[in-house]
Amino acid sequence: MTLTEQVRLAGVVGAGGGGFPAHVKLASRADIVIANGAECEPLLHKDAATMEHMAARVVRGVELAMQSVAAKQGVIGIKAKKKQAVEAIADACSGTRVRLHLLGDYYPAGDEYDLVHAVTGRLIPPQGIPLQVGVVVQNVETLVNIAAAADGHPVTHKTITIAGAVHHPLSLTVPIGMLYRDVLAAAGGMLCDDSVLCIGGLMMGRISTDLDTPVTKTDSGAIVLPRSHPVVRRKLQPAQVQASIGKSACDQCRYCTEFCPRYLLGYAVEPHQVMRSLAFTATGQAHWNEFAALCCACGLCTLYACPEALYPKEACDTSKEELRKMNFKWTGAAPAQPHPLHDGRRTPIQSLMRKLAIEEYDHHAPLENLRIHPTRLVLPLKQGAGVPNMPRVKAGDRVTAGQPLGDIPAGQLGAIIHAPVAALVASVTDNITLHIIP
Repeated sequence: MTLTEQVRLAGVVGAGGGGFPAHVKLASRADIVIANGAECEPLLHKDAATMEHMAARVVRGVELAMQSVAAKQGVIGIKAKKKQAVEAIADACSGTRVRLHLLGDYYPAGDEYDLVHAVTGRLIPPQGIPLQVGVVVQNVETLVNIAAAADGHPVTHKTITIAGAVHHPLSLTVPIGMLYRDVLAAAGGMLCDDSVLCIGGLMMGRISTDLDTPVTKTDSGAIVLPRSHPVVRRKLQPAQVQASIGKSACDQCRYCTEFCPRYLLGYAVEPHQVMRSLAFTATGQAHWNEFAALCCACGLCTLYACPEALYPKEACDTSKEELRKMNFKWTGAAPAQPHPLHDGRRTPIQSLMRKLAIEEYDHHAPLENLRIHPTRLVLPLKQGAGVPNMPRVKAGDRVTAGQPLGDIPAGQLGAIIHAPVAALVASVTDNITLHIIP
Protein backbone atom coordinates (compact mmCIF):
# COMPACT_ATOMS: atom_id res chain seq x y z
CA MET A 1 0.00 0.00 0.00
CA THR A 2 1.33 3.46 -0.87
CA LEU A 3 1.96 6.12 1.75
CA THR A 4 -0.73 8.24 0.11
CA GLU A 5 -3.31 5.51 0.68
CA GLN A 6 -2.11 4.85 4.23
CA VAL A 7 -2.47 8.53 5.06
CA ARG A 8 -5.92 8.67 3.47
CA LEU A 9 -7.13 5.69 5.45
CA ALA A 10 -5.67 7.20 8.65
CA GLY A 11 -7.70 10.39 8.19
CA VAL A 12 -4.72 12.76 8.37
CA VAL A 13 -5.52 16.45 7.82
CA GLY A 14 -3.62 19.70 8.30
CA ALA A 15 -3.26 19.89 12.07
CA GLY A 16 -2.36 23.59 12.16
CA GLY A 17 -5.88 24.81 11.47
CA GLY A 18 -6.35 24.47 7.72
CA GLY A 19 -7.56 20.88 7.79
CA PHE A 20 -6.68 20.05 4.19
CA PRO A 21 -6.49 16.25 3.70
CA ALA A 22 -2.79 15.37 3.77
CA HIS A 23 -2.98 12.51 1.28
CA VAL A 24 -3.82 14.92 -1.55
CA LYS A 25 -0.57 16.83 -1.08
CA LEU A 26 1.41 13.58 -0.86
CA ALA A 27 0.08 12.50 -4.27
CA SER A 28 1.73 15.52 -5.95
CA ARG A 29 5.29 16.24 -7.08
CA ALA A 30 7.51 18.95 -5.58
CA ASP A 31 11.15 19.98 -5.14
CA ILE A 32 10.91 20.87 -1.45
CA VAL A 33 8.90 19.72 1.56
CA ILE A 34 8.58 22.37 4.27
CA ALA A 35 7.50 21.47 7.80
CA ASN A 36 5.63 24.44 9.22
CA GLY A 37 6.64 24.88 12.85
CA ALA A 38 6.44 28.67 12.89
CA GLU A 39 3.45 28.77 15.27
CA CYS A 40 2.87 32.51 15.36
CA GLU A 41 -0.49 32.75 17.18
CA PRO A 42 0.32 34.40 20.52
CA LEU A 43 0.15 32.11 23.61
CA LEU A 44 -0.10 28.86 21.62
CA HIS A 45 2.76 26.38 22.09
CA LYS A 46 1.53 23.00 20.80
CA ASP A 47 3.80 22.97 17.73
CA ALA A 48 6.88 23.83 19.80
CA ALA A 49 5.90 21.10 22.27
CA THR A 50 5.43 18.65 19.40
CA MET A 51 8.88 19.41 18.00
CA GLU A 52 10.53 19.29 21.42
CA HIS A 53 9.06 15.93 22.43
CA MET A 54 8.46 14.23 19.06
CA ALA A 55 11.38 15.53 17.01
CA ALA A 56 12.34 12.17 15.53
CA ARG A 57 8.76 11.57 14.37
CA VAL A 58 8.60 15.05 12.81
CA VAL A 59 11.78 14.39 10.84
CA ARG A 60 10.58 10.91 9.82
CA GLY A 61 7.34 12.48 8.59
CA VAL A 62 9.33 14.95 6.49
CA GLU A 63 11.42 12.14 5.00
CA LEU A 64 8.34 10.09 4.15
CA ALA A 65 6.72 13.14 2.53
CA MET A 66 9.91 13.78 0.55
CA GLN A 67 9.87 10.22 -0.76
CA SER A 68 6.21 10.50 -1.68
CA VAL A 69 6.52 13.73 -3.67
CA ALA A 70 10.08 13.01 -4.97
CA ALA A 71 11.48 16.09 -3.25
CA LYS A 72 15.21 16.71 -3.04
CA GLN A 73 15.03 18.98 0.01
CA GLY A 74 13.28 18.84 3.37
CA VAL A 75 13.18 21.93 5.57
CA ILE A 76 11.73 22.49 9.03
CA GLY A 77 10.82 26.14 9.65
CA ILE A 78 10.90 27.07 13.32
CA LYS A 79 11.32 30.28 15.28
CA ALA A 80 14.81 30.71 16.69
CA LYS A 81 13.39 31.68 20.09
CA LYS A 82 12.00 28.15 20.60
CA LYS A 83 15.39 27.02 21.84
CA GLN A 84 14.48 23.59 23.25
CA ALA A 85 12.52 22.68 20.15
CA VAL A 86 15.36 23.92 17.93
CA GLU A 87 17.87 21.75 19.78
CA ALA A 88 15.64 18.67 19.57
CA ILE A 89 14.96 19.13 15.86
CA ALA A 90 18.63 19.87 15.09
CA ASP A 91 19.64 16.60 16.76
CA ALA A 92 16.91 14.66 14.91
CA CYS A 93 18.01 16.14 11.56
CA SER A 94 21.59 14.97 12.02
CA GLY A 95 22.52 12.47 9.33
CA THR A 96 19.38 13.10 7.27
CA ARG A 97 18.56 15.18 4.21
CA VAL A 98 16.34 17.41 6.34
CA ARG A 99 17.63 20.78 7.50
CA LEU A 100 16.51 23.49 9.89
CA HIS A 101 15.51 27.02 8.88
CA LEU A 102 15.33 29.53 11.73
CA LEU A 103 12.67 32.23 11.60
CA GLY A 104 12.26 35.53 13.42
CA ASP A 105 9.65 36.12 16.11
CA TYR A 106 7.06 37.94 14.03
CA TYR A 107 3.44 37.51 12.98
CA PRO A 108 2.30 35.78 10.77
CA ALA A 109 5.45 33.72 10.15
CA GLY A 110 3.30 30.61 9.70
CA ASP A 111 1.37 31.95 6.70
CA GLU A 112 2.25 29.63 3.80
CA TYR A 113 3.01 32.50 1.43
CA ASP A 114 5.38 34.10 3.95
CA LEU A 115 6.97 30.81 4.99
CA VAL A 116 7.61 29.65 1.42
CA HIS A 117 9.23 32.98 0.59
CA ALA A 118 11.33 32.97 3.77
CA VAL A 119 12.65 29.45 3.10
CA THR A 120 12.97 29.42 -0.69
CA GLY A 121 12.75 33.02 -1.91
CA ARG A 122 9.87 31.97 -4.17
CA LEU A 123 6.57 33.90 -4.37
CA ILE A 124 3.42 31.81 -4.75
CA PRO A 125 1.17 33.03 -7.61
CA PRO A 126 -1.83 35.14 -6.52
CA GLN A 127 -4.65 32.87 -5.24
CA GLY A 128 -2.23 30.01 -5.80
CA ILE A 129 -0.83 27.21 -3.68
CA PRO A 130 2.77 26.30 -2.72
CA LEU A 131 2.76 23.39 -5.17
CA GLN A 132 2.80 25.90 -8.04
CA VAL A 133 6.35 26.89 -7.01
CA GLY A 134 7.43 23.31 -6.35
CA VAL A 135 6.77 23.24 -2.60
CA VAL A 136 4.63 21.11 -0.31
CA VAL A 137 3.93 22.55 3.17
CA GLN A 138 2.72 20.44 6.10
CA ASN A 139 2.28 21.38 9.76
CA VAL A 140 4.75 19.61 12.08
CA GLU A 141 1.97 17.73 13.90
CA THR A 142 0.57 16.64 10.54
CA LEU A 143 3.97 15.11 9.76
CA VAL A 144 3.93 13.24 13.08
CA ASN A 145 0.54 11.85 12.02
CA ILE A 146 1.91 10.92 8.59
CA ALA A 147 4.68 8.94 10.27
CA ALA A 148 2.09 7.24 12.48
CA ALA A 149 -0.09 6.44 9.45
CA ALA A 150 2.86 4.71 7.81
CA ASP A 151 2.88 2.41 10.86
CA GLY A 152 -0.85 1.76 10.55
CA HIS A 153 -2.10 4.18 13.21
CA PRO A 154 -5.04 6.52 12.40
CA VAL A 155 -5.53 10.01 13.81
CA THR A 156 -7.39 9.60 17.10
CA HIS A 157 -5.77 12.21 19.38
CA LYS A 158 -4.85 15.89 19.13
CA THR A 159 -2.14 17.96 20.81
CA ILE A 160 -3.46 21.37 21.92
CA THR A 161 -2.54 24.29 24.16
CA ILE A 162 -4.83 25.68 26.85
CA ALA A 163 -3.72 29.16 27.90
CA GLY A 164 -4.96 32.58 28.98
CA ALA A 165 -7.19 32.97 32.01
CA VAL A 166 -6.72 29.47 33.40
CA HIS A 167 -5.04 28.34 36.60
CA HIS A 168 -2.51 26.05 34.91
CA PRO A 169 -1.58 26.81 31.28
CA LEU A 170 -0.36 23.69 29.52
CA SER A 171 -0.14 21.70 26.32
CA LEU A 172 -1.55 18.19 26.28
CA THR A 173 -2.65 15.40 23.98
CA VAL A 174 -6.34 14.49 24.22
CA PRO A 175 -8.78 12.22 22.40
CA ILE A 176 -10.44 13.90 19.43
CA GLY A 177 -14.00 14.72 20.42
CA MET A 178 -13.16 15.54 24.04
CA LEU A 179 -15.19 18.52 25.26
CA TYR A 180 -13.33 21.71 26.11
CA ARG A 181 -15.16 21.70 29.44
CA ASP A 182 -13.21 18.54 30.36
CA VAL A 183 -9.94 19.86 28.92
CA LEU A 184 -10.26 23.06 30.96
CA ALA A 185 -10.62 20.97 34.11
CA ALA A 186 -7.20 19.47 33.32
CA ALA A 187 -5.84 23.04 33.19
CA GLY A 188 -7.12 23.70 36.71
CA GLY A 189 -10.24 25.48 35.53
CA MET A 190 -10.86 29.08 34.45
CA LEU A 191 -9.85 32.11 36.50
CA CYS A 192 -13.32 33.61 36.17
CA ASP A 193 -16.77 32.26 35.40
CA ASP A 194 -17.66 34.71 32.64
CA SER A 195 -15.04 33.55 30.13
CA VAL A 196 -15.08 32.59 26.46
CA LEU A 197 -12.90 30.35 24.31
CA CYS A 198 -10.77 31.66 21.46
CA ILE A 199 -10.34 28.32 19.68
CA GLY A 200 -7.34 28.35 17.36
CA GLY A 201 -5.98 31.60 18.78
CA LEU A 202 -6.88 35.26 19.11
CA MET A 203 -5.90 36.32 15.62
CA MET A 204 -7.35 33.69 13.28
CA GLY A 205 -9.36 31.53 15.65
CA ARG A 206 -13.06 31.52 16.39
CA ILE A 207 -14.90 32.68 19.50
CA SER A 208 -17.06 30.17 21.35
CA THR A 209 -19.12 30.63 24.48
CA ASP A 210 -20.02 26.92 24.54
CA LEU A 211 -17.71 24.94 26.83
CA ASP A 212 -19.18 21.74 25.40
CA THR A 213 -17.51 22.43 22.04
CA PRO A 214 -15.46 19.33 21.07
CA VAL A 215 -11.78 19.23 20.16
CA THR A 216 -11.32 18.47 16.46
CA LYS A 217 -8.40 17.39 14.27
CA THR A 218 -7.67 20.98 13.26
CA ASP A 219 -7.65 22.67 16.69
CA SER A 220 -4.37 24.17 17.91
CA GLY A 221 -5.87 24.90 21.31
CA ALA A 222 -7.88 27.55 23.05
CA ILE A 223 -7.11 30.88 24.68
CA VAL A 224 -9.48 31.56 27.56
CA LEU A 225 -10.31 35.21 28.19
CA PRO A 226 -12.91 37.07 30.28
CA ARG A 227 -15.89 38.29 28.31
CA SER A 228 -14.89 41.82 29.37
CA HIS A 229 -11.49 41.59 27.65
CA PRO A 230 -11.21 44.20 24.86
CA VAL A 231 -10.36 41.64 22.16
CA VAL A 232 -13.35 39.49 23.12
CA ARG A 233 -15.70 42.47 23.21
CA ARG A 234 -14.55 43.46 19.74
CA LYS A 235 -14.94 39.96 18.32
CA LEU A 236 -18.43 39.64 19.78
CA GLN A 237 -19.67 42.78 18.00
CA PRO A 238 -22.35 41.90 15.42
CA ALA A 239 -21.19 42.13 11.79
CA GLN A 240 -23.66 44.95 11.08
CA VAL A 241 -22.21 47.02 13.91
CA GLN A 242 -18.65 46.38 12.72
CA ALA A 243 -19.55 47.57 9.22
CA SER A 244 -21.41 50.63 10.50
CA ILE A 245 -18.45 51.71 12.61
CA GLY A 246 -16.12 51.35 9.63
CA LYS A 247 -18.45 53.22 7.31
CA SER A 248 -18.67 56.20 9.64
CA ALA A 249 -15.13 56.38 11.02
CA CYS A 250 -12.56 55.16 8.45
CA ASP A 251 -10.39 58.12 7.41
CA GLN A 252 -8.28 56.15 4.87
CA CYS A 253 -5.05 56.43 6.86
CA ARG A 254 -3.62 53.29 5.12
CA TYR A 255 -2.12 51.73 8.26
CA CYS A 256 -4.10 48.53 7.62
CA THR A 257 -2.52 48.26 4.20
CA GLU A 258 1.00 49.34 5.17
CA PHE A 259 1.23 46.60 7.82
CA CYS A 260 -0.53 43.89 5.76
CA PRO A 261 1.82 40.88 5.39
CA ARG A 262 0.55 40.03 1.91
CA TYR A 263 0.88 43.65 0.76
CA LEU A 264 4.46 43.67 2.07
CA LEU A 265 5.17 40.52 0.06
CA GLY A 266 4.12 42.42 -3.06
CA TYR A 267 0.52 41.22 -3.49
CA ALA A 268 -2.36 43.55 -4.37
CA VAL A 269 -4.03 43.46 -0.96
CA GLU A 270 -5.15 46.91 0.21
CA PRO A 271 -7.61 46.76 3.14
CA HIS A 272 -7.98 50.54 3.27
CA GLN A 273 -9.48 50.42 -0.22
CA VAL A 274 -11.76 47.54 0.79
CA MET A 275 -13.08 49.75 3.59
CA ARG A 276 -14.43 52.05 0.86
CA SER A 277 -16.84 49.28 -0.15
CA LEU A 278 -18.72 49.94 3.12
CA ALA A 279 -19.70 53.35 1.83
CA PHE A 280 -20.15 52.41 -1.84
CA THR A 281 -22.89 49.80 -1.49
CA ALA A 282 -24.20 50.31 -5.02
CA THR A 283 -21.62 52.18 -7.10
CA GLY A 284 -18.03 50.92 -7.12
CA GLN A 285 -18.41 48.16 -4.54
CA ALA A 286 -17.16 45.43 -6.88
CA HIS A 287 -14.05 47.47 -7.66
CA TRP A 288 -13.12 47.95 -3.99
CA ASN A 289 -13.85 44.30 -3.21
CA GLU A 290 -11.08 43.14 -5.52
CA PHE A 291 -8.45 44.54 -3.14
CA ALA A 292 -9.51 41.81 -0.68
CA ALA A 293 -9.18 38.87 -3.07
CA LEU A 294 -5.66 37.93 -1.92
CA CYS A 295 -6.20 38.62 1.81
CA CYS A 296 -4.99 35.80 4.10
CA ALA A 297 -7.37 36.77 6.97
CA CYS A 298 -4.51 37.01 9.48
CA GLY A 299 -6.38 39.74 11.41
CA LEU A 300 -3.36 42.00 11.77
CA CYS A 301 -5.13 44.97 10.20
CA THR A 302 -8.07 44.80 12.63
CA LEU A 303 -6.32 43.85 15.86
CA TYR A 304 -2.97 45.64 15.44
CA ALA A 305 -2.66 48.17 12.63
CA CYS A 306 -5.87 50.22 12.71
CA PRO A 307 -5.48 53.22 15.07
CA GLU A 308 -9.27 53.60 15.33
CA ALA A 309 -10.03 49.98 16.23
CA LEU A 310 -12.07 49.43 13.07
CA TYR A 311 -12.64 46.13 11.26
CA PRO A 312 -10.78 45.99 7.92
CA LYS A 313 -10.22 42.21 8.16
CA GLU A 314 -13.94 41.66 8.56
CA ALA A 315 -14.61 43.97 5.62
CA CYS A 316 -12.21 41.84 3.59
CA ASP A 317 -14.04 38.69 4.69
CA THR A 318 -17.32 40.13 3.44
CA SER A 319 -15.75 41.25 0.17
CA LYS A 320 -14.23 37.81 -0.43
CA GLU A 321 -17.61 36.22 0.13
CA GLU A 322 -19.12 38.54 -2.47
CA LEU A 323 -16.30 37.70 -4.89
CA ARG A 324 -16.92 33.96 -4.41
CA LYS A 325 -20.58 34.42 -5.27
CA MET A 326 -19.49 36.11 -8.51
CA ASN A 327 -16.94 33.33 -9.24
CA PHE A 328 -14.26 36.02 -9.34
CA LYS A 329 -10.83 34.92 -10.56
CA TRP A 330 -7.77 37.06 -10.02
CA THR A 331 -6.29 38.33 -13.30
CA GLY A 332 -3.81 40.87 -11.98
CA ALA A 333 -0.05 40.62 -12.13
CA ALA A 334 1.92 38.33 -9.84
CA PRO A 335 4.39 40.05 -7.51
CA ALA A 336 7.96 40.20 -8.76
CA GLN A 337 9.49 41.05 -5.40
CA PRO A 338 8.43 42.06 -1.88
CA HIS A 339 7.87 45.65 -0.79
CA PRO A 340 11.17 47.48 -0.05
CA LEU A 341 10.15 47.74 3.63
CA HIS A 342 9.06 44.10 3.90
CA ASP A 343 11.61 43.13 6.55
CA GLY A 344 11.42 46.36 8.52
CA ARG A 345 7.64 46.37 8.87
CA ARG A 346 7.18 42.85 10.21
CA THR A 347 5.14 42.80 13.40
CA PRO A 348 7.04 41.47 16.45
CA ILE A 349 5.04 39.05 18.60
CA GLN A 350 5.82 41.04 21.75
CA SER A 351 4.41 44.21 20.16
CA LEU A 352 1.34 42.28 19.07
CA MET A 353 0.77 40.91 22.57
CA ARG A 354 0.99 44.41 24.05
CA LYS A 355 -1.59 45.65 21.57
CA LEU A 356 -3.83 42.68 22.37
CA ALA A 357 -3.45 43.30 26.13
CA ILE A 358 -2.50 39.69 26.85
CA GLU A 359 1.00 40.08 28.31
CA GLU A 360 -0.26 38.98 31.74
CA TYR A 361 -1.13 35.61 30.20
CA ASP A 362 2.26 35.07 28.55
CA HIS A 363 3.26 31.92 30.44
CA HIS A 364 5.00 28.78 29.31
CA ALA A 365 2.55 25.98 28.53
CA PRO A 366 4.69 22.81 28.54
CA LEU A 367 3.49 19.48 27.22
CA GLU A 368 2.25 17.37 30.12
CA ASN A 369 1.51 13.67 29.98
CA LEU A 370 -1.81 13.70 31.79
CA ARG A 371 -4.16 10.76 32.05
CA ILE A 372 -7.59 12.14 31.28
CA HIS A 373 -10.71 10.00 31.43
CA PRO A 374 -13.67 11.74 29.79
CA THR A 375 -17.00 9.92 29.84
CA ARG A 376 -18.25 11.31 26.53
CA LEU A 377 -16.75 12.24 23.17
CA VAL A 378 -18.45 14.21 20.39
CA LEU A 379 -16.94 13.77 16.92
CA PRO A 380 -18.19 16.07 14.14
CA LEU A 381 -18.61 14.22 10.85
CA LYS A 382 -16.69 17.02 9.12
CA GLN A 383 -13.28 17.90 10.56
CA GLY A 384 -11.41 19.68 7.81
CA ALA A 385 -11.68 20.69 4.19
CA GLY A 386 -14.11 18.78 2.01
CA VAL A 387 -17.30 16.85 2.63
CA PRO A 388 -18.60 15.24 5.86
CA ASN A 389 -18.20 11.55 6.62
CA MET A 390 -20.99 9.14 5.74
CA PRO A 391 -21.48 7.31 9.07
CA ARG A 392 -20.56 3.64 9.25
CA VAL A 393 -22.10 3.21 12.70
CA LYS A 394 -25.48 3.69 14.37
CA ALA A 395 -26.73 4.28 17.89
CA GLY A 396 -26.16 1.24 20.09
CA ASP A 397 -23.06 -0.01 18.24
CA ARG A 398 -19.92 -0.78 20.18
CA VAL A 399 -16.70 0.47 18.61
CA THR A 400 -13.03 -0.21 19.29
CA ALA A 401 -10.12 2.22 19.47
CA GLY A 402 -9.01 3.19 15.96
CA GLN A 403 -12.14 1.85 14.25
CA PRO A 404 -13.31 3.95 11.27
CA LEU A 405 -16.61 5.66 12.08
CA GLY A 406 -17.35 6.93 8.59
CA ASP A 407 -16.42 6.98 4.92
CA ILE A 408 -15.75 9.73 2.41
CA PRO A 409 -17.72 9.20 -0.83
CA ALA A 410 -15.60 8.09 -3.77
CA GLY A 411 -14.10 10.99 -5.68
CA GLN A 412 -14.84 13.49 -2.91
CA LEU A 413 -12.40 15.49 -0.77
CA GLY A 414 -12.51 14.76 2.94
CA ALA A 415 -10.97 12.79 5.82
CA ILE A 416 -12.17 9.68 7.62
CA ILE A 417 -12.82 9.93 11.36
CA HIS A 418 -11.95 7.14 13.80
CA ALA A 419 -12.93 6.16 17.34
CA PRO A 420 -10.25 7.37 19.77
CA VAL A 421 -11.17 4.73 22.37
CA ALA A 422 -13.46 1.77 22.90
CA ALA A 423 -16.95 3.20 23.33
CA LEU A 424 -20.69 2.85 22.82
CA VAL A 425 -22.30 4.93 20.06
CA ALA A 426 -24.94 7.05 21.79
CA SER A 427 -26.23 8.98 18.76
CA VAL A 428 -25.46 9.84 15.14
CA THR A 429 -26.47 13.26 13.77
CA ASP A 430 -24.03 15.82 12.36
CA ASN A 431 -21.83 14.44 15.14
CA ILE A 432 -21.15 10.96 16.43
CA THR A 433 -21.49 10.93 20.22
CA LEU A 434 -19.62 8.20 22.03
CA HIS A 435 -20.12 7.08 25.62
CA ILE A 436 -16.86 5.66 26.85
CA ILE A 437 -16.97 2.13 28.18
CA PRO A 438 -15.32 1.93 31.67
